[in-house]
Amino acid sequence: MQTNVIAYRLFDVANEINLDNVQALWHSHNKLTSRLRFDRISTKSITFHDPPVLVELGFHEMNIGGRDYLVEVKARIQDLGVICILFNIQPEEDITYQEYLDLALAVEEMPDEDFRHFLDITMETIGPACTSQNISGYVEDFVVYYFKDPIPEDWDIVPILLKEREPVNEESRRETLANRFSYSDDVTWLTWDSAVVYDPTGIMDVPDLLEFANAQYLELRYYDNLLNHAIDKTYDVIEEKKKLKDIGMFRKMRDELLETMADVSSLTSNITNALLVTEDIFYARVYTRYMQLLRASVWQENIERKMQVLQRCYNMLNETVTSHHLEQMRKYSISLLTIIMFILLGIAIFK
Repeated sequence: MQTNVIAYRLFDVANEINLDNVQALWHSHNKLTSRLRFDRISTKSITFHDPPVLVELGFHEMNIGGRDYLVEVKARIQDLGVICILFNIQPEEDITYQEYLDLALAVEEMPDEDFRHFLDITMETIGPACTSQNISGYVEDFVVYYFKDPIPEDWDIVPILLKEREPVNEESRRETLANRFSYSDDVTWLTWDSAVVYDPTGIMDVPDLLEFANAQYLELRYYDNLLNHAIDKTYDVIEEKKKLKDIGMFRKMRDELLETMADVSSLTSNITNALLVTEDIFYARVYTRYMQLLRASVWQENIERKMQVLQRCYNMLNETVTSHHLEQMRKYSISLLTIIMFILLGIAIFK
């Protein structure tokens, strides 16, 4: 039976990545790259703002769950500032169900350091293509269990999807299997951090689509947290400087808020517009449902609310700075008028 277990680990590494520069940097080391494209549908059906770049990192021997595997390692680089490290594990064709479940559980426990090693290798080459390079610590992971041959009828995919040995009740089973999609001879089952895909063609469109959705979700989480810090910092500064009446700090905070709002607005717009599904109903259904499982809309709404909070803070700071400026201008005008009056009075006396 031909099957692969593909483990994905996504890292936020920069605000943006110039993918043309990525390809140029990689080619300068005599290494090949490719751009993401879907094989089953026309390029007009799904539009990428800037298709991610895939680079090959070779085959490496790894011990997973007490067994040795020759793992194919790749890195997918996205202009959103995300790098995905992929471990493609191909078990023996005569693998049993219990051995497959053991492998699924072992992959779940793979240490982060295994993926970060290849992340560091990738960053060494493409670092100059990154804007505001910073490995933030925000990480997402998911697994695709890909079958090119039919899944044996006596295999229960629910424990594989849930990565759990313990039996589940019928309600949990129905919920797990509810997100089922089929295009022709293929079948896909989705959960929020895993998928089982059967596709006799060997086409990787669905796993690639899920990977891209995870990258969008990761960036939404990152910018939601960034706004949290911006709000907390603003409140702290306002409370502290109210007592000191430090208008210079208010002005600095106002300008920083404006810059933050502009950056987040631009970058989150890039996230939501990075992938547009226009015509293909099947991929639209898969993508939309998966984003629902990730609860991506909740994070988008959080970001919108926090942007509104920052806008109110900006308005308050701007009013304070403007009022202070007008007050200073008024005092300056009065002082200037007083000086002029004294000068005129002096001239009159001397005459």
